[in-house]
Amino acid sequence: MNARVALAAFALALSLTACASVPKFEAAGDIHDFLVAVRNGDRAGFDAHIDKPALKAQLRARLLAETAKARGGTTVQALGALLAGPLVDVAADALIRPEVFRAVAEYLGYKAEQPIPGRLAIAQMLRRIDADRVCAVEKKDGPCTLIFQNEGGTWKLAGFEGDLGRLRGR
Repeated sequence: MNARVALAAFALALSLTACASVPKFEAAGDIHDFLVAVRNGDRAGFDAHIDKPALKAQLRARLLAETAKARGGTTVQALGALLAGPLVDVAADALIRPEVFRAVAEYLGYKAEQPIPGRLAIAQMLRRIDADRVCAVEKKDGPCTLIFQNEGGTWKLAGFEGDLGRLRGR
């Protein structure tokens, strides 16, 4: 009887582990397509794999926070940064391009002259945030860099948590 209980517990644990990795594996296919679009400079493919409003809002908030921090973080300076909002919008739009994210992909180890890793390899570098979000990490236990969100069955880039200095085009 103990062997049956142990086997059932093992099967349950195995199925729960599989459930936890399914979103990562599903996301990995779309992230692979995103990386191919980034590598190839394919604007249409890139646009199909980003949540532009979410990514722009997140980048805008980070740019404003960095501007306020660089100016000392006082209320008056924060207000000045806020008034610079339209300029920040232009900057955020300029960052949401395949060639800008190519620098990030290269930093994460995806070189243009090498084949893009397969779905399984990509899935291993993803961390599940919740049922509809995963993040790509630089190393196994490292911080999140790229946040992908499931939108109607397609995983799209919705946030960038990495160093803003890595976002630069060629």
